[in-house]
Amino acid sequence: MKHSGKASLAALKLIGLSGTAVLVLLAVAFLGKIVGEFVLGLAGVLVGLWVLFTIFTFYFFRDPDARTPEGPNLVIAPGHGKVDTIDATTEPEFMGGECQRISIFLSVFNVHVQNAPVTGRIAFFKHSPGQYLNAMNADCAKFNENVLVGIESVEPRDAKVGLRLIAGLIARRIVPFIAQNDAVRRGERISLIQFGSRVDVYLPKNATVKVKLGDRVVGGETVLASF
Repeated sequence: MKHSGKASLAALKLIGLSGTAVLVLLAVAFLGKIVGEFVLGLAGVLVGLWVLFTIFTFYFFRDPDARTPEGPNLVIAPGHGKVDTIDATTEPEFMGGECQRISIFLSVFNVHVQNAPVTGRIAFFKHSPGQYLNAMNADCAKFNENVLVGIESVEPRDAKVGLRLIAGLIARRIVPFIAQNDAVRRGERISLIQFGSRVDVYLPKNATVKVKLGDRVVGGETVLASF
C-alpha cells in the first residue's frame, strides 16, 4: 500500500537518533570522569603553581619607597635596572633636536614602578602604539609601544628632561600615573610598566652624566646626571 512502512522508518530514525544521543552522553560522561580524575590528580600541582605565581606577582609589583637624595640640579634615575646605553641622539618632539640619552633596561626581576627624575611640570605627554619587540635592544623605541613624557624642571628653571617609557616583548602595558600639565616632584611615582621593559632619559647637552655603562641604578635614588 501507498506509504506503507514510512511510519516504521520514522520510528527507526527517532530510535537511532535517541540511541546516538545516549551514546554521546555516555561518552561525554566517561571522558568527563577521566578528565575530572586527571585534574583532581593534578590538584596539588595546580595549587602549587598558583601559589608560586601569586608570590612572583606580589614580588614583581613590589613598590618600595624611594630614598630620594637632596641637592640642587640633580637628575635621578626614573627606573630600576641596568644602564646599557649612553649616547648622543636626536629627540625632536620634546627636546627639539640633539640631546644626550641614558637608556635603562628593566628585566622581569627589577622593580617596575617609575619615578620622576626631576621636580617640574609635565609639559609633554604622548602615547605611541607599536610592536612588542625585545626591550633588550636599545633602539626598540623606534618600533615598540611607548609613552614620551617631557618635564620642564623647576631646578634649574625650565630645563627640559625627557622620559620615554617603552614596552617590551613581555611588557604589554604601560600604566601612567600622570597626565599633561601635572606637577611632579623628584622621586615621585609616575608610572608602571608591566614586566620586562626599558626607560630612556633624554638630557640637554649641558647636563653632566654621573653614571657609566653597566651601572645598576635604583629608581628614585641613583643620581643619573646634574646640571
